[in-house]
Amino acid sequence: MDETELAIEFSEPLSGFENIKRYWDKTRNAMVAKILPGELYISNSKNEYITTVLGSCISACIWDSANQVGGMNHFMLPLKSGISIYDDTSNIAGLATRYGNFAMEHLINELLKNGAIRRNLKIKIFGGGAIFGQKTEVGKKNIEFVEDYIYQENLNLVSKDLGLDNPRKVLFEPVTGRVWVKKLQSIHNDTLLKREERYLTDISQEEKTDGDVELF
Repeated sequence: MDETELAIEFSEPLSGFENIKRYWDKTRNAMVAKILPGELYISNSKNEYITTVLGSCISACIWDSANQVGGMNHFMLPLKSGISIYDDTSNIAGLATRYGNFAMEHLINELLKNGAIRRNLKIKIFGGGAIFGQKTEVGKKNIEFVEDYIYQENLNLVSKDLGLDNPRKVLFEPVTGRVWVKKLQSIHNDTLLKREERYLTDISQEEKTDGDVELF
C-alpha cells in the first residue's frame, strides 16, 4: 500500500464529528460513517460514505457538489420547541438533533461552516416508513414535516423515497450526492421497533434484503 492509499484509509473526520462510529468497507475500499437516531455527519472526503438504517425516522442527504461537501442526519420526531441546537455544544449528536427542525438546521449550518454555499445545496430525503402499523403516525408526521421544511426553506429537492412499511438501509456518497437504498424485509420480532424507540436503531447484523438496491 503506497502513501496515498494510507492517507485515504486513515483520513480524519471533520472537526466535531470525531465521536461518530466509522469503519473500513473492504468492498468499496472506503471509510463509512454510521449514524444513529439523533446523529449527523459531514464529510468532504472523496473516499467516504455515510450510512444509516431507517424505520419511521427520516434522513436528509444534503450536499454541495461544487464545493465537494455533504452530510446526512437521522431524526426520529418532527418538531421540538423550547430548546436550542446551541444549548449543548459538547457534541454534534445532542438531544435537539433527534427532532427534525433542529436536525435540519444543524446539518445545513454545519455544511455552510465547512465550505458549502446555500444556493448550491441539493437534498434527497428517505424514510418515514409505517413500521409501527396503525399504532402511531410518526412516519407520516415526519414526512409531512420534512417536505414542508424543504418547501418553506426553498431547498432544491432532487429525489425522495418515503413511506411504505419497509425499513431502509441508506448509503450516501457526500461529495457526489449519490444514494443507494436497500429495502429490508420486516423482522419477525419487535427488535427494530424497540431499538427505534430507544434511538438505537442498528440491525445491520439481522437485515434481510427485499429486492435490489436502488440508486437515487
